[in-house]
Amino acid sequence: VHCRLSKEFSSVHTAAIAGTLTSLVSRNGHAVKEKAVLNHEELAGDRGTVDDIFDDTYREKEGPKPPLRYVWRNIILMSLLHLGGILGLILIPYAKIQTLAWAVLCFLVSALGITAGSHRLWSHRSYKATLPLRVFLTIANSVAFQNDIYEWVRDHRVHHKFSETDADPHNAKRGFFFSHIGWLLVRKHPDVIEKGQKLDLSDVRADKVVMFQRRYYKPSVVLLCFTLPTVVPWCFWDESIIISFFIPAILRYVIGLNATWLVNSAAHMFGNRPYDKNINPRENPLVSLGALGEGFHNYHHTFPYDYSTSEYGWRFNFTTAFIDLMCLLGLASDRKRVSKEVVLARKMRTGEGSQKSG
Repeated sequence: VHCRLSKEFSSVHTAAIAGTLTSLVSRNGHAVKEKAVLNHEELAGDRGTVDDIFDDTYREKEGPKPPLRYVWRNIILMSLLHLGGILGLILIPYAKIQTLAWAVLCFLVSALGITAGSHRLWSHRSYKATLPLRVFLTIANSVAFQNDIYEWVRDHRVHHKFSETDADPHNAKRGFFFSHIGWLLVRKHPDVIEKGQKLDLSDVRADKVVMFQRRYYKPSVVLLCFTLPTVVPWCFWDESIIISFFIPAILRYVIGLNATWLVNSAAHMFGNRPYDKNINPRENPLVSLGALGEGFHNYHHTFPYDYSTSEYGWRFNFTTAFIDLMCLLGLASDRKRVSKEVVLARKMRTGEGSQKSG
């Protein structure tokens, strides 16, 4: 089996890179952002995207912020959904063990559709996947129901390119509630829309699997996120239809949403910053446990092109283990990795001095 681990930097290049690591200091809102002169566009070139690299040329518009415009449909639906999740919690003691195991399996599959799929594969192009794996991750993404892959990638690349500014869809500087769920309950800031329209998403549009999902996203969500998780326990081990709906479908969905949202909120506010103290994202192992490895966020925003999103491999990182398994099976390849020498150099140059991650 051909399974290549590609490193963005190798130890051979460390000396050459060290000579280029002079720094510039530029303003990003109220925060000071240190950026190496090192050409990130060159590092991202073979991934087919540079739009997930932070853009420090963006300036927020002066004057008053646009007024909040509430999306009442979303407010009502999210309120009902979380009430349903609470009911699902109440029903857990009455559920069969097979139903609980099925709910956990549905959660893992749906989470991989986001972490290994929308995030690491399509948003950051940090590894390559064969057609069967892309089909599986697309199905898993519909189980997750967090917007279709194309829209998820667009919002996530904008988040990285304009992190913690008005152009960031879930700008953590607007508070925990906004970055967690509030951003879905109000209209987007005009800068989010403007910058999102200017992104180069040609690589995503070129993937026929992604565009097929986008075309049939709504029926795929009805079938895969709600119907299938409900029908399996009801048909195969005679579970109550109420329990089948409120635990594997609704409660599992609510937990999946909040696990993802904690990456946007908690992992931008709580934890340490061993790689770059000049940015908000933090190392948060508790978030990593719930989000299958996505909580090593200071590392991820420092090196967004690393397929593992962490320097520690499989530790608290189920998604990395999954991608490695897919690679061994010949379903994935060309995993992008940052060398230990470069990680250490970055820690010494911009880290806050904490050696332990998280």
